[in-house]
Amino acid sequence: MKFTFCLLILASAVCCRAEEKALLDLEAMAQDFVLETRKIEVPGHPFAFNPAIVRWRGQLLMSFRIIPDRKQNFNTELGIVILNEEFEPISTPQLLYLRDETAIAPCRAEDICFLTLQDRLFIIYDDNEEKKISKGGFRMYVAELFNDGDHFVVGDVECLRFYEGESRDIREKSWVPFDYQGNLLLAYSLQPHKIFFPRLDGSGICDTVASTLSRIPWNYGLLRGGTQATLENGQYLSFFHSSKDMETVHSGGNKMSHYFMGAYTFSPEPPFVITAASPEPIIGKHFYNGIVYKPYWKPIRCVFPRGFISDNNFIWLAYGRDDHECWIVKLDKKGLLNSLVPVQIQDERP
Repeated sequence: MKFTFCLLILASAVCCRAEEKALLDLEAMAQDFVLETRKIEVPGHPFAFNPAIVRWRGQLLMSFRIIPDRKQNFNTELGIVILNEEFEPISTPQLLYLRDETAIAPCRAEDICFLTLQDRLFIIYDDNEEKKISKGGFRMYVAELFNDGDHFVVGDVECLRFYEGESRDIREKSWVPFDYQGNLLLAYSLQPHKIFFPRLDGSGICDTVASTLSRIPWNYGLLRGGTQATLENGQYLSFFHSSKDMETVHSGGNKMSHYFMGAYTFSPEPPFVITAASPEPIIGKHFYNGIVYKPYWKPIRCVFPRGFISDNNFIWLAYGRDDHECWIVKLDKKGLLNSLVPVQIQDERP
């Protein structure tokens, strides 16, 4: 009887060890085109996160998001800092003024995307200006950003309120901005790839330009926007994000939301059909291994792409980690584009 009992205990221990070994190590999936990752510390803001980057008027700018009081986690602010070519801050970080004295709610702005139109710089972000927080209160905002020589100044802010599919049951965020012949366009969603033209005349109206549907194989959750889209090798390139609840070595075997990033391309002319996409998440060193923070809304393991710059050979993509850190990942451009898989068009509607 004792012998049988010991065998059962041993078998149970072996099964537990086998289960532990079976947990997925996401960073073991890292691709060769992911060359380097680098954490960026924002002076005075140790837990800044979700950065975007852009080149504008000869300067490299990075946005960031902070939560001044983690007990009031819906109250967030957006800032900007100038970087050198090593992605090190070289200016005093500045918080952007997105509220005035008549505001009935504190700032709840989240996650800038930059877009340059010739010499002009625009920011696109989501916010909730209503007194009571609700899904339907979160909408997308567009504003032009100026520099007076010493400070960055936000111009007139326009809330995009009227568009196809608008619903009080949907929290809006992560629309994808891109420049088409000097016009600011926005990809509202990826499946379908619905494109809006915001009038930016104070009306808050967006006109639907195109809507197409491509069959994108992806097993890591719903595809959502991430970065701006820019022309690369004759196609628009952008990076998306998604999330999936799963158990990994990074979650200690606990089931929690893991956020992933991938890349996709779409045609340079209307109807802007998605042509290729990552078949698997883009993963690099330090994406999921690192400091484990106390969650401010729920436990997550997260990489969240917000903006990128490029040259002939490389792409530098800015992303946030676990709602507490700012990072840059260097990608081999040719390797990334070669990793994308052509996708099949299902239908299209002009």
